[in-house]
Amino acid sequence: MVSATPFRRAEFKSAYGPKYQYQPNFNGWSGQTMFRTAFRLGLFGGAAAVGAILFTSGIPRIQTDVLNKIPGMAQFYKKEIHPQDNPF
Repeated sequence: MVSATPFRRAEFKSAYGPKYQYQPNFNGWSGQTMFRTAFRLGLFGGAAAVGAILFTSGIPRIQTDVLNKIPGMAQFYKKEIHPQDNPF
């Protein structure tokens, strides 16, 4: 029996069989797989970042250092104390 080498396999190609083509990859990950995975990880990372900001938005240090630098958020976290309620 003759072993199947890449050259022997290439000798006969059926017109009705699948059309195989070389697909470049990096450690088994094709370009399409990498793009899809990166996109999904970006979406989950963005959702996690928004959740973390909402969860920690009550901390004054987060309000001054992070949230006040976002346009429109500074007005939301601005605390105005009525002069009669101010103990000083």
